[in-house]
Amino acid sequence: MTEIENKLIVKPFAAIRPVPDLAQELVAPPYDVINADEARALVEGKPWSFLHISKPEIDLDPETDPYSQEVYDKGRNNFNHMIEQKVLRRDKKECFYVYQLKMNNHVQTGIVGAASIMSYLQNIVRRHEYTRPNKETDRVRQIDAVNAQTGPVFTTHKNSELIQVVIDRVVKGAADYNVIGDGNVEHTLWLVDDDADIIEITRAFEELGVIYIADGHHRSAAAARVAAERNAKISNPTGNEAHDFFLIVSFPETEVKILDYNRIVKDLNGYSTNEFLKKVSEICDIVPCDEAPKPTSSRNYAMYIDGKWYSFALSIEETEENSVVDYLDVSILSTKLLSPLLNINDPRTDPRIDFVGGIRGMAELEKRVDTGGWKVAFAIFPPTVAELMAVADAGEVMPPKSTWFEPKLADGMVSLLME
Repeated sequence: MTEIENKLIVKPFAAIRPVPDLAQELVAPPYDVINADEARALVEGKPWSFLHISKPEIDLDPETDPYSQEVYDKGRNNFNHMIEQKVLRRDKKECFYVYQLKMNNHVQTGIVGAASIMSYLQNIVRRHEYTRPNKETDRVRQIDAVNAQTGPVFTTHKNSELIQVVIDRVVKGAADYNVIGDGNVEHTLWLVDDDADIIEITRAFEELGVIYIADGHHRSAAAARVAAERNAKISNPTGNEAHDFFLIVSFPETEVKILDYNRIVKDLNGYSTNEFLKKVSEICDIVPCDEAPKPTSSRNYAMYIDGKWYSFALSIEETEENSVVDYLDVSILSTKLLSPLLNINDPRTDPRIDFVGGIRGMAELEKRVDTGGWKVAFAIFPPTVAELMAVADAGEVMPPKSTWFEPKLADGMVSLLME
């Protein structure tokens, strides 16, 4: 690879996209936020829904193993069929795209591009989470079978005036399409095919020097594995093949919205409710609340147990031994309360703990405790994008289920064909 190629972080690509007239029917929620039954209900009367590609088990017997080769083959056949029927078509030129999400009063606008696998391996595209092997392998098999990356990785970058100038100019023009997705989120896409704009965006990412994975660690890890497997079959890999890049949408840090990711626990580790409350009160002051006290600042928490809400605050002493991860609110809760009192030492594997995305609200925590068989719930103030970047810059990882991003990117808006 040349010196310029080594610097390349994000490049333009010729996307596979829906024809405008069918975009509303085709665009679908991400494959991993709905189950097969929900997907089957969503595709009723929608033969061109992208769920036929991203969750192809919906077109097979409900008893079919979702990880069987038959499922991946069905996804490939459905993808190719939509291309043959000109429902999906490939752009003739390598371009960037501007992708805007609107959810209620929140708006975020970013760049769709192809990120370099080499940059990912060199930690220029930085991550902050571990992946689960089974989920990663599922994406490897899906990408390899379809021969395309159909689910974009959500990344974020430091604010860039160069990128913002291009975005501001592009969004003044007519959009290629605008669709209403899951949760009434508005998804709008513009093509960026002007050569000067393409050069400007490419250089802007090079000047940024680093971008951060927000959501999509399994997709990016899987893309890297597919690239390694395919390069192993090439006598002289250049590092610039189509499979050496992965699909991203990168948003400026100031527009990214992180919601809380809350915890529920199955039992009190042998304590009665009164005993547990007494133990917590020995660690911090707990205040009974008449209604759900959603945390509004860092180090403040809410707890729901036996039909009652409590608020409390936790702190941690600053020492040279502590890492940036130790100061995260989720880490402090684990260190001060979940581990010593409830004996939950590894949230990744302990079946006694589960996680509830903040998009579901405080009422969902009440519901899970009151009727779902869980004993206690904890609401946490979400981490900031700055904290996410600090963890990634330090080469560390956040505890599992630390971040919940909304709104979600849709599947089917753009796909990256690996040929």
